Amino acid sequence: MKYLRPESAATSVLAMAVVTAFALVTAGPAAARDDRGSECLDSGVPLSVEESRLVSTLPDNADPSVPQSRSFARQMIEGGGFQDFAPALTRDLCRTRSLKAATALVRQKGEALWKDAVRRAQRPNHVEGDLPYSDDRPLYWTRLESTAALRQWTPGFRLSGTDRTELITTFDRASRGMFDIDLPSGKGVKRVIVSGFDPYTLDGGTTGTASGTVGNNIRHGNPSGATALALDGTTYRTKSGKLARIEAYTLPVSYPEFQRGYLEDTVGPFMRPGPRQVDASITVSQAGGAVFNLEQWNGRYHGVSLGNDNFRPCPAVNGVPQLAVNNNGCNATVVERWGGPGQFSLTNPPQWTSATLPIAEMIQANTGASIPRPPGDTWPDPSVAFGVVWHTNYTEFPDCASTARVTRNSPPPTEFPPPTAPVPPSAGSCSYSGGGGNYLSNESAYRNTLLRDRMGLDIPAGHIHTPDMQHFETDFNPSDATFDAWRLAIVGQGRNLIHVVADTA
Repeated sequence: MKYLRPESAATSVLAMAVVTAFALVTAGPAAARDDRGSECLDSGVPLSVEESRLVSTLPDNADPSVPQSRSFARQMIEGGGFQDFAPALTRDLCRTRSLKAATALVRQKGEALWKDAVRRAQRPNHVEGDLPYSDDRPLYWTRLESTAALRQWTPGFRLSGTDRTELITTFDRASRGMFDIDLPSGKGVKRVIVSGFDPYTLDGGTTGTASGTVGNNIRHGNPSGATALALDGTTYRTKSGKLARIEAYTLPVSYPEFQRGYLEDTVGPFMRPGPRQVDASITVSQAGGAVFNLEQWNGRYHGVSLGNDNFRPCPAVNGVPQLAVNNNGCNATVVERWGGPGQFSLTNPPQWTSATLPIAEMIQANTGASIPRPPGDTWPDPSVAFGVVWHTNYTEFPDCASTARVTRNSPPPTEFPPPTAPVPPSAGSCSYSGGGGNYLSNESAYRNTLLRDRMGLDIPAGHIHTPDMQHFETDFNPSDATFDAWRLAIVGQGRNLIHVVADTA
């Protein structure tokens, strides 16, 4: 129950609002009923923390004392042309009579949602809805509307809590492109896998005076998710003349799914020996500023910051970080099917992993020269959109039994090669944060490079941190030209960086 809000009157009202949203875009109230004549959704079932944001509404930009006419989620779902998806899923669920059929249905529907989102991102001249084609947010909010329906579905057969969780997980993974990776075989092709992330930090921000409205952080998107949609299934002719096939997927911003093996189950099969073995695996997420950071060292420590589910496994206590030796939740662990171990160990898996990306080539390729600079870009070199920096800083516990921390290589120099070689993590130290921090971006990097090491591969693998995309012209409008310009610029230069990796793979 850690991941669900306690059932309450407010939760029931919230759940009913989600059911009502389904009915509003269908032919009528009967659309959410099956042939037994009973409601197919139980509005009394509490939603997850993320699903509870489906009814969040922003203040009106012209008059912040009144709410906007539609919830933010509805504006994203309808703006992406996905308003019919969850109602259709609900109607199909109402007609489903077995767990086997439900499993097949949610996988097929999840894969269809992912493919629709990819098509939208890659076909700018054939876009449904009024949001820009590059917008990653419609996928996120449509997924949540769909998992809310699955959570509140009352089937005509016995469905255990475990079965329902598995159905939600299957849909979730399918709608992230995790079942969609299709790498070709053959020696004449380079196989590249890229990950992105959901929007995050959706609570808080600037508020208005309208009763019941939320802060404007709800507007956040994620350029790494937009990059994944733009790249999935694309090909690129490398400098050597080989064809590179790029497959992409997105990751949730919550710890439990990582602990359950989301990343390993997606990438791991393609790191095993075989004709479709991956030649490069890159994780991507958003950071800050106007720079792409190429993270060198990734730490095992995690859990200081809240996930989208408002859960964190390792909060500071009175401002002092916890030690993994005392709270094992502070260190990422690996499920046994990907090497475990079954019991917690401070040294297995290791505290640190490192990138094997072609850093020099990625910096020297001048990937931002062909990208239009978005309004307000602060990178000091006006000849490029954004800088690209080898990010070598990290923070360690030199003594794993002491909360004393040391930060090294900070700040990392912006020139390459650096005037002095960076100092690697100390032998026997414990991680506190990698170059990408100790949030889930660093965790994706850690797990990806750990897989590479455990599979014994000598391939480019590492993490790219993008600039911050959250630049809006107004306080409360859901989208505008500046926000879109930042997304387009980040996706464009991100694509160029991925292509450089393909060139060297």
